[in-house]
Amino acid sequence: MSVQYPTPSQPLKIGTRGSPLALAQAYETRMRLGQAFDLQFEAFEIVVIKTTGDRVLDRPLKDIGGKGLFTREIEAALLRGEIDIAVHSMKDMPVDQPSGLVLDTYLPREDVRDAFISPRVSGLAELSQGAVVGTSSLRRRAQLLLRRPDLQVVEFRGNMQTRLKKLDDGVAEATFLAMAGLNRMKIPNVPMTPIDVDDMLPAVAQGAIGIERRLDDNAMADMLTAIHDRPTGQRLAAERAFLTDLDGSCETPIAGLAELDGSNLRLRGEVLRPDGSESITDDVTVSIADGAAAGSAMAKKLLSEAGAGFFDWRS
Repeated sequence: MSVQYPTPSQPLKIGTRGSPLALAQAYETRMRLGQAFDLQFEAFEIVVIKTTGDRVLDRPLKDIGGKGLFTREIEAALLRGEIDIAVHSMKDMPVDQPSGLVLDTYLPREDVRDAFISPRVSGLAELSQGAVVGTSSLRRRAQLLLRRPDLQVVEFRGNMQTRLKKLDDGVAEATFLAMAGLNRMKIPNVPMTPIDVDDMLPAVAQGAIGIERRLDDNAMADMLTAIHDRPTGQRLAAERAFLTDLDGSCETPIAGLAELDGSNLRLRGEVLRPDGSESITDDVTVSIADGAAAGSAMAKKLLSEAGAGFFDWRS
């Protein structure tokens, strides 16, 4: 049976958050599908869906539910048939999908590194004793305090533009953003310094865009196959297996990165105490086919080394 491609009168509906970065990711998805099937932009409709994480900006993520804050409402719309696919930043995605949905399409991965952002200094070492740094990421907070326990870390919620304005307003001396977002947004004159992954391991799946669909939508599955990037999928299989067995959430500082070299996959992982007082790491190289198994094994190893209470917040 031939696939019925979308048309201006019956467009393919792409669900997304409404931030400028989320929209850029939805536009990239539209562009890749349009090129793959010779379709005009009018054959697609971008549907903006506001999530809990977008609505509640005055509290830390850990206080309002952790993982899923940026996906639940979008996934509910997908299940109801109000949209045909959902476009997500993979580092925001819980490891478990709701029943009836599947996430098996990834676009080519962007730069995985974090960027140090400051209008006054060019690196962490240049910050003065006790300087204020803003971030909403527990991973970045813990990694920062591990290196500079003297610093003050304040909550920095909001989209990329909001956080850059907070820096301009003097709320903090510095913050961190993902290089992937900066590259996709092409914001000019951002005072940034990329941080090598050897110095600061990124979040699991950072820089990757995932596309979610209904499990029984075979036509959509066929279309998405045309834009799926296999190397990104291989890397994320290892990273998300690592996250799954750590029971990762926004309340657990976890970093992980898989890289391909020929037929091999190198996986690095890190878990940290929330206060940044301790870090446990591992680094393995396996065949690509064994990537997910390696991620799971690494998670179990680090959990064993960490022991009970490692992720507990200390008063």
